[in-house]
Amino acid sequence: MRPVLLSLAALLVTAPAVSETPDDPWHARGREIYETTIEIPTVAGRDQVDELVAYLSGQFEAAGIADISVHPHSAERSGDTETMVVRWPAANPSGEGAIVLLAHLDVVEAHPEDWSRDPFTLIEEDGYFYGRGTADDKQGVVAVTTALLRLRAEGFEPTRDIIVLFTGDEETTQIGAERGAGEWIDVSQVDYALNADAGGGAYLADGSLLGFGIQTAEKIYQTFTLTATNPGGHSSRPRPDNAIYDIAHTLERIETYRFEPMLNDTTRAYFTARIDSAEPELAEAIRRWLADESDGEAADIIEADPTETGMTRTRCVATRLEGGHADNALPQMARATVNCRMFPGTDPADTIAILRELAAPSNVTVEPVAEARPTDASPLREDVIAAYTEAVHARHPGARIVPDMSTGATDGLFFRAAGVPTYGVNGAWAVMPEDARAHGRDERLPVQSLYDNIDHWTQMIRTLAGE
Repeated sequence: MRPVLLSLAALLVTAPAVSETPDDPWHARGREIYETTIEIPTVAGRDQVDELVAYLSGQFEAAGIADISVHPHSAERSGDTETMVVRWPAANPSGEGAIVLLAHLDVVEAHPEDWSRDPFTLIEEDGYFYGRGTADDKQGVVAVTTALLRLRAEGFEPTRDIIVLFTGDEETTQIGAERGAGEWIDVSQVDYALNADAGGGAYLADGSLLGFGIQTAEKIYQTFTLTATNPGGHSSRPRPDNAIYDIAHTLERIETYRFEPMLNDTTRAYFTARIDSAEPELAEAIRRWLADESDGEAADIIEADPTETGMTRTRCVATRLEGGHADNALPQMARATVNCRMFPGTDPADTIAILRELAAPSNVTVEPVAEARPTDASPLREDVIAAYTEAVHARHPGARIVPDMSTGATDGLFFRAAGVPTYGVNGAWAVMPEDARAHGRDERLPVQSLYDNIDHWTQMIRTLAGE
């Protein structure tokens, strides 16, 4: 999530240093669900996603939202996990397609010895919630769930079907999203999807509000295996060719290669807004590049900024390396893993061709690990952007709303690949860079951010699925 900013002095400094029940009953209900959700360690291999699915199913059923299907993955390559699909049919059908709400139940591993607090105990301290998944992505699960429970209790009658997809393997193999968009949900009946695992806002520590991003694109993910083979021999008699050197030279060529820079509607809008907050050198490079998309030098300057790496083009990087079989033998095999994040709209075949061209001088083979799922950016849909803007401004007046492209991958990519426009519209916010701790030590979320997000999703759903 690329966040945006808030007035933190008021929101954090005045927040309680210890756990306190919120005055708003739906915030209190959300906090209760959040605590239970955080304290079920839904890590791959621990086989506890089913416990969380059962708990959330009970919450929905008690509210009268009983059309719930649970899809185990135990026979799948993602291991023993589950995905749940919840349907709230239209009470007064308008003829509009369904809205899918996306979030994920699983989290990455966290070891107590690596944290200053127990990662699987929700701790409220100095205006923050601490715990694994507080930001990625159990806040999204809780905000969507609580918003639906609240709307149901208030007598809201949707004019279109609402479908919730909570997956159990977003952090690993994403079978839940793949099959959700391909089998468990009839995407021909879906108008668009709203993703709670993307979008959101950011503040600076001084209280400056940076703005909120609405994710309308994400890069295409694909991994490749590069392999060099060789007859080998005794290490005392080196050959002129060597499998490890062949891999090393190929990786050097990949390291220095620059894919052509590209723009789409999302990134053009993002960088147009980015000029206002950029340092002078970066701002000038952005102006140059927006004026001339083929200006590779300007794109390189942008890419050199740590906050913009990967935003101007396809990027490929080595992530794993192995080779050789004995200390005193020439290697008969060396292998590297290269992970690519391709710009939306790119043909993966073109990327494979470039990698193979770079590998050819060293006789290194390049093979994809799995099939890529090409996606284009979602259109900047006016009704979704308007609803998101209204919901954000209700809590953060004047916040700038900027279309955003994720360099990473979420479950939303499978819906875009299936032809469903997908929008990251989460309403949570964080203080940057201090709160950028997803997947890391002492993951946390501002307390007020959770409560704002519950209200945000309630308003969004009411606007987009109501009269």
